[in-house]
Amino acid sequence: MKKNMTYMESVHHYGRIWGIIVGLVLLSFPLILSLIFSTMPNFDVLLKGVVATAPMYWAVGIVEIFTYVPMLGAGGTYLSFITGNISNLKLPCAIDAMERAGVKATDEEGEVISTISIAVSSIVTTLIIIVGVICIVPLTPVLESPILEPAFDMILPALFGGLAVVFISKNLKLSIAPIILMLALFIFVPALNASTVGIMVPVGVIFTVITARILYKKGLL
Repeated sequence: MKKNMTYMESVHHYGRIWGIIVGLVLLSFPLILSLIFSTMPNFDVLLKGVVATAPMYWAVGIVEIFTYVPMLGAGGTYLSFITGNISNLKLPCAIDAMERAGVKATDEEGEVISTISIAVSSIVTTLIIIVGVICIVPLTPVLESPILEPAFDMILPALFGGLAVVFISKNLKLSIAPIILMLALFIFVPALNASTVGIMVPVGVIFTVITARILYKKGLL
């Protein structure tokens, strides 16, 4: 670490470095495969696909920065973006850890707690995946059992439901509008499903912030 560098300066310094490294690694993988197998993609088709999908991901990426930084802190956000699976794993883990420690992501203590919790969850996830890969063949009949299928379908709802109870109970007035919005969207827009969670989390956060501002202006919060 550089001399006289504060904790937050070091977070941004190494966060940027590792973010760039991971980005280069991700981009190098298809390039290396193309070189190994002496084949290149059809760039006309590739360009059409990029033009069709990239704008959405650019928008989501920008929104996620403004969404996750206040919730996870700078260090937690850098680490989450590098390790992935934010809304399903890293976000609930960090929020629960900060809640138990009684700190906020905007505090330096919260920064540390959030980063540690996300790092630990990443390590634990990796270890579980290794065990899962080793045991996948003998466990396949059990995991595909019709008896256990409903339980696996309810893992994420149970996880977020437990977190929701804590936060809803803290401010019931603020939670009503986002809950109604998300229920309406997922009930009346069939295209929304589990794969759209990453997009809907920033949408819900922005809507909640706007709602909170309106309620605050009206003296209801």
